[in-house]
Amino acid sequence: MMQINYMAVFVAAISNFIIGFLLHGPILGKVWMKLANIHPTGEERLLDMWPKLLQNFLVHIVFVYVFSVVYLFASTSPILGGSSVLNGVKLALLVWLGFLCTTTSIEVIWMGRSLKLWLFEVFCSLITCIAMGAIIAAWQ
Repeated sequence: MMQINYMAVFVAAISNFIIGFLLHGPILGKVWMKLANIHPTGEERLLDMWPKLLQNFLVHIVFVYVFSVVYLFASTSPILGGSSVLNGVKLALLVWLGFLCTTTSIEVIWMGRSLKLWLFEVFCSLITCIAMGAIIAAWQ
């Protein structure tokens, strides 16, 4: 019987956190800030961000843990046909499309969020989901 690899959950959560930081910071941060209408004052301090960074990391741990549970079920069913990195990525794509894209689309449909910002965010979540799926599957 396969069990959840908690080290894989932790590593995948860290990878999601780092990829999210890179995409919202050094790589595409200026695009994200423009889309999100964020105007830095220059007085932002990393120390002030720690509570939100910690909350963000905890959310990543919960997401990866739940994905790991789903992966264990799916990898033992005919749907995926076994455990492999490719199957982990396939499941991550299904989770991304079926859960993340659909549930966050409500922000655009009903809450008036910018379509471009939503597309940016679902692109970022796609990258993190692929990494998470590969890590979880490789470490099972």
